[in-house]
Amino acid sequence: MDADQITTLTFFRYSGLRQKIWAFWMMQFAHNPLSHTQGLQFYKLLGSGKVGFNPLPDWSVYGLLQVWENEEKANSFFETSDLMKRYRRKSSEQWILYMGNISAKGEWSGSNPFNESSKLNKHNPYISVITRATIKLRWLVRFWKYVPNSQQPLTNNKGLLFTRGIGEVPFTQMATFSIWQDKASLMDFAYRSNAHRSAIEKTRQLNWYSEEMFCRFQPYRSVGTWNGKNPLPELHTYLK
Repeated sequence: MDADQITTLTFFRYSGLRQKIWAFWMMQFAHNPLSHTQGLQFYKLLGSGKVGFNPLPDWSVYGLLQVWENEEKANSFFETSDLMKRYRRKSSEQWILYMGNISAKGEWSGSNPFNESSKLNKHNPYISVITRATIKLRWLVRFWKYVPNSQQPLTNNKGLLFTRGIGEVPFTQMATFSIWQDKASLMDFAYRSNAHRSAIEKTRQLNWYSEEMFCRFQPYRSVGTWNGKNPLPELHTYLK
């Protein structure tokens, strides 16, 4: 993989019953066109949880994570692909976030698809994070009982700009995606929050994941709307 690699994360919102059913079925039927997309190195079709990190699905929101050879390949997909045209017709709202990878530790489906970017903008303060894991079946109940306590520090966190629970399989393969106004805000949550530190200790102590990955990105381009507006309109200042 070359240093021009970028990652995109797209969120789709669906408003009607037929549209929600279509979105659910596309979790299976979008694999074929995606697997034949030029320049696409890795992808994941993602469902979404209800408010916060919640195992109960939100049938109105779905995500698409994609890793590209370069931005040109990504733009071609979003502008010309028949699959993307169908997603736009069926969904009531779409938001695409372009990101350069800062670091990635662990594995996702047996590999690490993210290549560290050589084109990060040192003046861009924003940072986005994906924390993803496959939870061992024997720990499912205990894990989900512990989640509300570990997520409490996110509530009303001034440095947190956006967060969403996402995942491939409800209950067992889950992730959180978050955007922070700067690295200091993320570090403050990660290392100064007693609840979050306790969650990390529990993870190490109980070993309740069979696979996990922690990724940091630099978002640099925001296209579309979410809840009626572009969540990060100021990113145009840091375009590559």
